Amino acid sequence: MIIEINSRGFARKTGERKGLILAVNDLRCTLYHFALTMDDSLPTGSGHKSEMPLLDHLEELRWTLLKSVIAFFLACVLVAVFLGLFADLMQWPYRFATRGMVGTSLGFEGLINTSILGVFSVIFYLIIGGGFALSLPAALYFLSQYVAPALNDSEIRLLKPACLTALGLFLTGCLFSFFVLVPAALRAAILFNELLGFQPFWTASSYYALLVWMVLGVGMAFQFPLILLILIHLGILQTQFLKTYRRHSFVGFLCLGALVTPTTDPVTFILLAIPMYLLYETAIFAGTKLERWKAAQQD
Repeated sequence: MIIEINSRGFARKTGERKGLILAVNDLRCTLYHFALTMDDSLPTGSGHKSEMPLLDHLEELRWTLLKSVIAFFLACVLVAVFLGLFADLMQWPYRFATRGMVGTSLGFEGLINTSILGVFSVIFYLIIGGGFALSLPAALYFLSQYVAPALNDSEIRLLKPACLTALGLFLTGCLFSFFVLVPAALRAAILFNELLGFQPFWTASSYYALLVWMVLGVGMAFQFPLILLILIHLGILQTQFLKTYRRHSFVGFLCLGALVTPTTDPVTFILLAIPMYLLYETAIFAGTKLERWKAAQQD
């Protein structure tokens, strides 16, 4: 009787497994046929490449991501090889903000480490942040290679300037944060500590975390005028809308500064909001020129 029950249970489980396998195979066949039917809906550009099936596009995307990851890995290795030099270079905002204070009542003999594994956090911030910044040009190049076949001639002529603009805005934001925002935030922290009579001891991990977050965050935030221009080019956004909310934008940039910069001092918010507003006005000016050019092309 026990053998009969076990054999029935085994047969039932075997049947369930076979049914599950058949269902998975049916799903794979359905997805494959769906991919084949989607081939005709893909943009093919203006003859720069022959029409590619959806699976080939996915393969191209996979290789694009793989090449970007390899570039990021090589950049991380480069930072790791010159880690000491890179770490010393990244201390410039700290030395600039604390100059003239070494040996005073506030201390500032250098960054300290209060945990056993804190140095590994510093290494992680330096390698990941430096690798991302150094590999960004290669990633933009690989991405432009991937999207180029789907663009027409006029859009391809805009692709290279757009990539160079994106890289230039990112570098401008990183340099502005490194040479202006971070020293200003550190100096504000020193002044408020002195006002309240606190003795500041800054750890290396907290300093490099602040540095990497602010430098990369501001570099990415500086991309927003290019995003606005892309939306205007696609017809999703109009410059009149940007002009209408011009006065409200400064408040929005203050809120963005609170998100991008982990500090809470108003000096950093204002210093970030000013160039962001100037970029906003630049986007309005360039967007107006772009709309006139599109109207002339249509005529």
